[in-house]
Amino acid sequence: MNDIIQLNLAQFALIYLLLIVVLAIMKKCKINQTRLLLVASLRMTVQLVLAGLILTYMFENPHPVFTVAYIVLMTGFAIHMVLRRNRGLNLRFQLIAGMSLAASGIAVVCFFIMAVVGVSIFNPQYTIPISGMILGNALTGVSLGLKAFTESIAAHRPRIDALINMGVTPHKILRPFVNSALETALLPTLNSMLGMGIISLPGMMTGQILSGTLPMTAIFYQIAIIIAISTVSCLAVFCSLFFGYRTLYNERCQIVG
Repeated sequence: MNDIIQLNLAQFALIYLLLIVVLAIMKKCKINQTRLLLVASLRMTVQLVLAGLILTYMFENPHPVFTVAYIVLMTGFAIHMVLRRNRGLNLRFQLIAGMSLAASGIAVVCFFIMAVVGVSIFNPQYTIPISGMILGNALTGVSLGLKAFTESIAAHRPRIDALINMGVTPHKILRPFVNSALETALLPTLNSMLGMGIISLPGMMTGQILSGTLPMTAIFYQIAIIIAISTVSCLAVFCSLFFGYRTLYNERCQIVG
């Protein structure tokens, strides 16, 4: 396999020219999000460069404390972003969502690293990037599931109140909304799985091939990580909604949230 071609600073800077295309389209369509695009691009660049510097130091000076601290920080930010996107949840629901995301993500990461890959969970070269992919997708799934659930509850609130007044239990009323929201959260992952290998080569696989990894090895890793992502997304969303919706009514079967 050929060595990966290193990009110098000038080559790397050329990619930012593509943002001109995005800006032109936004201006043509009168989308007033130019500042957001520029801020997001700058923030992404700074964050990734800092992450690269930190990871370089960690790989050169591996220590279990560094790996654990990075994973805790990553998990904390993921929970923060989920809750920030769903501010209308009550405190108990928020705690359940955060715990579901953290527990599901860490459990699947530990299984993937120790059982599938067969290395120490404190190995930063494997644990950190794999944790990032798993937690990042779980974050998206939980955010999407909670958003779909809360919006459905709000849209059908008159119907829910009417059913409550008729004596229907909150469990029977709310469970269909849980099931629907879970399906909504899982669809993006399932749809992406359908096209992998034919329509697209996923990022992890592409990166490994560019770095010189044999294609079949990259494929095995990609299949494993996609299954792990779908599992943790399903677990995190299910636990968040299944246990969280119970906080929306009291012991007298009254909707309180």
